[in-house]
Amino acid sequence: MKKFILFSTIVLLCIGTSQAQKSKKMAEMTFKDIKHNFGEIEYAGNGTYEFVFKNTGKADLIIKNVSSSCGCTVPTWPKAPIKKRKKGTIKVKYDTKRLGSFYKTITIYSNAKNSPITLTISGNIKKK
Repeated sequence: MKKFILFSTIVLLCIGTSQAQKSKKMAEMTFKDIKHNFGEIEYAGNGTYEFVFKNTGKADLIIKNVSSSCGCTVPTWPKAPIKKRKKGTIKVKYDTKRLGSFYKTITIYSNAKNSPITLTISGNIKKK
């Protein structure tokens, strides 16, 4: 019985150690900036911005989905895995055919240990 308990304890310790080592090998997204203020934009002007990030983790980064808080904001993102220490961009296009101020969020879902990440864009659309 003592041998069985000792053996079980050793097996559980080995499993716990291997799981801890696996969890250390995760992707991580590090952004240069997570907020962008366009300031004043003319009606139908350029409402596009690219958020630059780097995979600072120890595994490939896979972006599963990127969603925006409104249909007026369209994000695009890399579909291929981002290798460790490599950069990528999340491109966000806001529909500038809407007068007035705006504040929109873009949420990134990935396999990164700091997922989800929320980016924001803001500004004010003025008449020509």
